[in-house]
Amino acid sequence: MKCLSISQPFADLIISGEKSIELRSWNTNFRGEFLVHAPLKIRLEDSKRLKMDKKFVTGAIIGKVQLYSVKKYDSMKDVRADKKFHMATRKYQKRTFGFFLKNAKAFRIPIPWKGQLGFFDANIPRTKMKEKEIVSDIIDEEYRYQWIGHH
Repeated sequence: MKCLSISQPFADLIISGEKSIELRSWNTNFRGEFLVHAPLKIRLEDSKRLKMDKKFVTGAIIGKVQLYSVKKYDSMKDVRADKKFHMATRKYQKRTFGFFLKNAKAFRIPIPWKGQLGFFDANIPRTKMKEKEIVSDIIDEEYRYQWIGHH
């Protein structure tokens, strides 16, 4: 499954459904559900600005969300108009794209994972092996949780 690394606190805001646009300096043709990875880096200034004083999960896949559209921003005015949806203080660049997100879902148990740049494949193993058994059980439990109705 595709995965995207998004720095904290923005990864938490996306997974909670409070942030519905992710700004990037690159475009994508990808549409669909992807995993949200929270890298080790925490943007402390943004955490303070957004008044988020908590311990963030880092170095793990923390949930999933669906990318359904991409908007190219043509001016700083356009970026500012959507600020309540992206919550960033990003300066306008010639190439600014907004990834429109919906159907966010947090995983109750984060999956430790190393991030990469851009969209990357997170091939979470489903085979029962010593170290990978826990990850497989988590994925299976999340799937059952989604369909059975939250225990």
